[in-house]
Amino acid sequence: MYRPRRSAASEAEKSDTERWLVSYADYMTLLFALFVVLYSMANMEREQFKALQDTISKVFVATDKTGTGIQGQSVQPDIHPQSDFELYGSGLEDATGPTLLADNSKLEQIDSTKLGSPLVGMQKDINRALRTLIESGLAKVTLDEDWLTVELNSGLLFGSGSARSNSSASAVITELTAILKQTNNFLRVRGYTDSVPIRTEQFPSNWELSVARAASIVRLLEDLGIEPQRMAIEGYGQYSPFADNATAQGRSQNRKVVIALSKYAYEAVVVETPEAAEPETAAEQAAEAAAAQEQQKIRVIRLPHGGIRITTRPPEPGEEEPPIEQEQ
Repeated sequence: MYRPRRSAASEAEKSDTERWLVSYADYMTLLFALFVVLYSMANMEREQFKALQDTISKVFVATDKTGTGIQGQSVQPDIHPQSDFELYGSGLEDATGPTLLADNSKLEQIDSTKLGSPLVGMQKDINRALRTLIESGLAKVTLDEDWLTVELNSGLLFGSGSARSNSSASAVITELTAILKQTNNFLRVRGYTDSVPIRTEQFPSNWELSVARAASIVRLLEDLGIEPQRMAIEGYGQYSPFADNATAQGRSQNRKVVIALSKYAYEAVVVETPEAAEPETAAEQAAEAAAAQEQQKIRVIRLPHGGIRITTRPPEPGEEEPPIEQEQ
């Protein structure tokens, strides 16, 4: 079968018309790579990213003390430059000029004394421990940059209008305590109520009821072994609702106790025991006793206008203490 041969001019014209495909393919490849990077950044754990950000900021922040770097070659002992000239150099320095390096021991100190246990790991453990309650809507676990909050419905913990924890509360708090004992993060126990007014001898308003319920959970946590120094109580009453109080379902959602865990850790304060004072001599003890007796002595002071004052204080300027008359 005869096939007509294509001319060179037609081949060149076809090549010119398809040349745009190369640039288009490169553009699509770059665009695909961009979306892959954005997707990977979006899926990064926020808590891990925040911890990395805090660590980097602690590394490169200037300190007030010298000698914070590792002494040796290519290390600047003082990372507090006095001017841009000192920071960037005069151009005459060699490879051993100033650089910014961090001491690894400082990073370990930051992690162990300021930041507590990672909230992401605790969120997974708490979700696993309270899975049944979460699925039934009686509990909710949320995480943001600074707090991990565990919301517990008040009906699960207390009776109606009461702040006395029931057996269900003991079981739930016991499960949480097993996780919280492994951490040193600060705790905030927050109480919330609905807008239905309460006026009893024990709870004059929803303020007292919300605080009493939060305090009941704090005492339960303390009895189970949580350090009281880590905890604090917050009462919001009816003034920080989670849902609309106009419906029964909304009021039920507003009656809750929230256990909030901070990303920061509690640091135990070491109290130095004062040294025992040296025992006083007999003369010093006698002098102190005489001074104390003198201060407690009842005096009759004669005032300038002729009156008298009965007091234990010594006479003031212008006043006179009559002499003591001795018996004959």
